[in-house]
Amino acid sequence: MEEKPKRKTRTSAQVRDRYNNKVYTQLNIRVPKETAAKFKLRCDERGISQAQIFKKAIDDFLNEQ
Repeated sequence: MEEKPKRKTRTSAQVRDRYNNKVYTQLNIRVPKETAAKFKLRCDERGISQAQIFKKAIDDFLNEQ
């Protein structure tokens, strides 16, 4: 008997979005396209997420003395 893959439901996406909106704030920045492309490439080469770079920079900035 073949197992059917679980389908994503709209409800679970709504629950996730509600949680994210409650817990997180989204920050947006604008950079030149060339800079963004280089940044994405460097992150891909190092195997790290782009968000991780920003989170670390914010943490470092907040922990400065």
